[in-house]
Parts: sequence; structure tokens; C-alpha cells
Amino acid sequence: MKLITYMLGAVLLIAGASANALDRIVAVVENDVVMESELRQRIQALVRQFNQNRSALPPRDVLIEQVLQRLITERLQLQLAERRGIQIDVLTLDQAMRSLAKRNNMNLEQFRDTLLQQGLDYAVFRNQIRDEMIIEQLRKRIIDQNIQISETEIEELLNRSEGELLQKEHEYHVAHILIAVPEGPKPDQIENAANRATSVYERAVSGSNFTQLAIAASDAQDALQGGDLGWRDRAQLPQIFLQQINQMSPGEISKIIQSPSGFHIFKLLDLREVQKETMIDQVLARHILIRTNALLSDEAAETKLKGIKSRVEAGEDFGELAKEYSEDLGSAFNGGQLGWSVSGTFVPEFKGVVDNLEPKQISEPFRTQFGWHIVQLLDVRKHDNTQEAIRAKALAQIRQRKIEEETELWLRRLRDESYIENRLRSSN
Repeated sequence: MKLITYMLGAVLLIAGASANALDRIVAVVENDVVMESELRQRIQALVRQFNQNRSALPPRDVLIEQVLQRLITERLQLQLAERRGIQIDVLTLDQAMRSLAKRNNMNLEQFRDTLLQQGLDYAVFRNQIRDEMIIEQLRKRIIDQNIQISETEIEELLNRSEGELLQKEHEYHVAHILIAVPEGPKPDQIENAANRATSVYERAVSGSNFTQLAIAASDAQDALQGGDLGWRDRAQLPQIFLQQINQMSPGEISKIIQSPSGFHIFKLLDLREVQKETMIDQVLARHILIRTNALLSDEAAETKLKGIKSRVEAGEDFGELAKEYSEDLGSAFNGGQLGWSVSGTFVPEFKGVVDNLEPKQISEPFRTQFGWHIVQLLDVRKHDNTQEAIRAKALAQIRQRKIEEETELWLRRLRDESYIENRLRSSN
């Protein structure tokens, strides 16, 4: 739900474009288009956001170009998701909307009224949330579930940290700028990107506003947030930043760093000392797994699990049904129980479902690379196991860092391989 939480801040302020304005196509994206009215809506939203946060606005032409690039990237991902058959059903979307309302201490009706007071059509907001959920599912399938982490990588991180993962250390508030190069770049493309990076760097160290520089020049997905990465500890920072971060003070700007994705410049906004916890969150869950095959389709597996869930809700014992139906041989004999676990050890789809359940609640059927599941969260607890906590944290940090790096490369590749016609740029 992280992306959905972000959307609440970004989308809540969207105002409708003038109904009387003539509309036109500003970009062609494969077999779809971006309309000027949609671009105008997003720009109005960001302008109101900047004004509310009392931030200086970048030049309008820069803002327009960055917002258009964001819309193009969204279109490409939604098209790919459609080709892969990724959909968000009404029930799942309703649950997401109720969750958003709850996070804002409202019921759904109050939440809808608040959106209307902000000048946002509820149906538009709901559709935007659906699109964000579809993109999130697409990225999980393409990126998250393919992330591989070896024991060697975990051991290397533990050795580098010298036991500091759970001790007092610093967290860093960082903003960055990426000047990207295409995949398999030619020498002149690298040279052009390097020249751009040098120009941006010289402006940054001479006192130009870093946030506005990031919005204007960065090719990263967080450009419209001024390149702000938020607070991170060392293990969560991109590896290429670690060579310089220890020698920097708040307000300082790094030297230009080259990586396969391009040229990076980052600014250390602030740092703070934190005490790491030795307690870890554990969950006790049980599940039923149905695998698909040549005779059992995804639809049939989902329907079968819905029937099993209904039987549990009617009073039948989950454990006995798991013994009878679950195809996870490792847990079926034990009523589907998975034992006390850190949810981060589960595959991302399974973790996402478990993390959003209340104790005793049973999920709707969902799919992972192993098949279709329903899961019941039995209990949660805090558990003091320092070594287990250290390894769990190392695993989570490596996974998050790899996801971010792979996502950036994947989006660059997706754009490079797609037909995009920027009519706004060509008309200027």
C-alpha cells in the first residue's frame, strides 16, 4: 500500500480542467494518447501542492515537461499491465479505498465528502488509485518476485556493517539527481550525458536551488519530488553513494558519480543519530495453496479457494480444510501453519497480503509464483532475537535497494523500446 499512500498526497489536490478549453493530443504513447486536459489537471495539482508546501515553483515549461514524462511512463506501464492481464477487481479496490479512509481517520462516506470539498471527483480519484494499484502489481511481477538474494550477499552486508545494523548509527536525508543514459549507450550519448551532469553540478555547487534543479534536470522517477529519497540508513542508500556520504556534512553536494544507469549527483540534506531496535515483528499465519496446471486454470483455482473460504466462514475448521486441500506439502499436514515468521521472508505478494490482515482475518484468494492462496493471520508478536533481527533487516535492506535499482533500469528500458511521440515538444 506504499504507493497508494503516496497517491493520497499527490492526487488529493487535483482540480478539474476547464470544460470549455479545447482539448488536443500532447503525446502518443504506443497505441494510446495523452490529452492536454489530463496534463493540465496534473500540473494544477502540483502547483497547488507547491503552494501549500510554500515551495518555489520551477519554470512552467520545465514543470510541464516533467509532468508529461511522468504521464508517458504511467501509460507505458498500464499498457503492459493490460497485455499481461493484470486487473484490480471491485472488491480489492473497495478495500483499498476503505483503507485510505481509515488512515485519514474517516469512514468511506466522510472520505468521499472530503475529496469533494477538495474539488476532486470521487470517481476520478478512485480510477487513479486503481491505476496505481495496477502499476504496483505489474512492478511486483516483473521486478520484486525476480529479485534474488544470496546468503553471500547477506553475509557481506553483515560483515560490512560490523554489527551496526542494530546499534546506534546515523540515518541520512538525501536528495539526488540522475542524468540518465540509454541501455547500451553509444560514446556520444555518454559524452552528452556527462556534459549535462557537469552543467547541473556546477549550478548546484554555485548555490542554485537543488530541489528545482532536480525537477528541471533529473531523469529519475522522483524528479517531481525534488529528488527527495527521504530518511535512509546506510544499508538503504544506493551503493554508489556510500563512498562519499561519510565525508559529507548536511548541505554538502557530492561529486558526480557514474553508474550503468547514468550520472548521479546527491545532496545530504540532514542526518540524525538513531538507536536500532532489537525487537522484531513476527506473524503467525496459516494458508491453503492451490496450484494451477493444464487441467486447472487461474479462474478455477480462485473459484475453488473462494468456496473453501466460504466454508471456513460458515464454521468449518481452516486447519482441517488445509490438510484436505492444500498443495503445500510442507505445511498442509500441520493445518497450513507456517510458524512464527518475519513477514519479510515471504514472497512480496504473500507479505503484502499478510501485512494488511487483522488477527483472525482470512484473505481473499490471491496469486503468487507458487499458485493461488488464501491465508489467515492468527496472531502477531514482538520477538527479541538479535541475530534473527539482524539477518531479517539485512535481507529487507538488500531487497529494497535491488528493487529500486532494477525498477529504474526497467523503466528506462521500457521507454527505449516503445514508440513515443512528444507532440508538445515538437510544437514548441
